Amino acid sequence: HFLLVDGAGLYLYSYEGRLISSPKYPGMRTDILNARTVSLSNDTLAVKDKADGKVIYIFEALSGKPLGDGKPLTHKTEIVEIALDQKGLTSERKVAFIDKNRDLFITSVKRFGKEQKIIKIGTMVQSLAWNDTCNILCGIQDSRFTVWYYPNTVYVDKDLLPKTLYEKDASEFSRNPQIVSFVGDQVTIRRADGALVHLPVSPYPGVLHQHIAASRWEDGVRLCRFVKDQTLWACLAAMAVANKDMSTAEIAYAAIGEIDKVQYINSIKDLPSKESRLAHMLLFSGSTQEAETLLLQAGLVYQAIQVNINLYNWERALELAVKHRTHVDTVLAYRQKFLEDFGKKETNQRFLQYAEGLEVDWNKIKAKIEMEIAKERERAAASPAGRS
Repeated sequence: HFLLVDGAGLYLYSYEGRLISSPKYPGMRTDILNARTVSLSNDTLAVKDKADGKVIYIFEALSGKPLGDGKPLTHKTEIVEIALDQKGLTSERKVAFIDKNRDLFITSVKRFGKEQKIIKIGTMVQSLAWNDTCNILCGIQDSRFTVWYYPNTVYVDKDLLPKTLYEKDASEFSRNPQIVSFVGDQVTIRRADGALVHLPVSPYPGVLHQHIAASRWEDGVRLCRFVKDQTLWACLAAMAVANKDMSTAEIAYAAIGEIDKVQYINSIKDLPSKESRLAHMLLFSGSTQEAETLLLQAGLVYQAIQVNINLYNWERALELAVKHRTHVDTVLAYRQKFLEDFGKKETNQRFLQYAEGLEVDWNKIKAKIEMEIAKERERAAASPAGRS
């Protein structure tokens, strides 16, 4: 479909000329809208608010209704340019935007009643564009032309993002160049004097995106081995973690020399239950709260406590142990060992209160932990998901 804007409103039409929807929002003024403040994808429309420059209204294209809970997307600084990605599922749709500080942010348009993660992925960005066939983003960033081959990396492994970028000197485009389009493996840039410059980018990341969209993981690995490019391997690693394919993630992380992550992935694969594996994948991506919630919902209270102990979230570990009346002595034992290792004394009143008159018996604690692991293995073996 395509979008028409006149003095009265916004109109989405199909290519047969049929009116699909006419989105509206409070205080709508269409006379000031332009290609930088409106963005359209197959299923979503994003419009920057004129009255409040920090707000983006997001609509379903087919119905014209506000997306999700109906609340607009709000940023802390005025926004100057917005762009929706063009491919993939509606639930995974992302919007990239530049604020007046010239910082580039990315966030999901779908929100499920929780605070949305707006993550900065670039600074001093003048112009941006999404690819038309896969979710690759390009921009002019501080006199450099930058391509984010897999921007979603920030949600699965932020440390990996710099390894998924392509950068090229953009001084040849003179001052204030604007990206006109990003079609296939070619970017069109308009220089300040009006001349159009065509810039080729590598076709391989686009091919990799197509393989992964079709769940052809072996083809993705084969492509990376053929191209022998670290950037492509880094993209595959992030894609594999996002899609919970830990075997491919292990191969990709090994190829870029991230041995600590390979070891962690191996430890995840050895976990007995599906819920534990999913929770540790969430931990791998930095989603601690979601991991804990998943374990508690699955009835794996000890595992949720242990996750907090491993992250040194002592107060939360004790809170869970007291609430569920289990493994209070385990938390106190690990806390005591932690303090002894650093030569410190307990000062937290809650820990002092529960430790009063309690003898730490490591043999007893180890037996309890082994029993919890055995119980989880039994549950996993009994469930259809575990047997598969």
